[in-house]
Amino acid sequence: MNSPSPVSLSMASVRTLDETSFVALLGAVVEHSPWVARRAWHRRPFGTRQALFDALSAEIHGASDAEQLALLRVHPELAGQEARAGTMTADSQSEQGRLGLLRLDAATVRRLDELNRRYRERFGFPFIAALRLHASLDSVLADGEQRLGHDANSERRIALDQVGQVVRGRLERMVSDDAVSPSSLSPTTHAGTPS
Repeated sequence: MNSPSPVSLSMASVRTLDETSFVALLGAVVEHSPWVARRAWHRRPFGTRQALFDALSAEIHGASDAEQLALLRVHPELAGQEARAGTMTADSQSEQGRLGLLRLDAATVRRLDELNRRYRERFGFPFIAALRLHASLDSVLADGEQRLGHDANSERRIALDQVGQVVRGRLERMVSDDAVSPSSLSPTTHAGTPS
């Protein structure tokens, strides 16, 4: 499988992309949901990587309930079937691999499978954790157990925030800020409303 996208694009380059190129390059930062990037493109120009993240985040949080649920449901379970089959995206594979989720002993696999099952049954989507915020698998497991106690609305907000943290990490690997001042960008190029 391909390695996750390295830092290879400056914000100056991002600002020059047409919609098709923007989605082709950044559509995968939100797992299997290129529609987020497509809508965020209409919020340009992006003076900084933070502004780009804010645009993507606004589209996630501003989406309909059905769209948000679909976005959450396409995420892979931690050490789940996609991980075992080797069919996760390169980014997900790298993120899960950092904490050793791709090479677990049988007892830990059973423990994660049980957490994944209970979480999915309770909330209707996979347990999503921004693994970059965790130092160990034990931290992830403790977080999952704690989150099982939330009500459905609270947990959905938390899950969407975790998606945002995943997106932030992916953008940090893919896009570098540049020295262009946001005030030098023309506000007239901000025309258009998100579709």
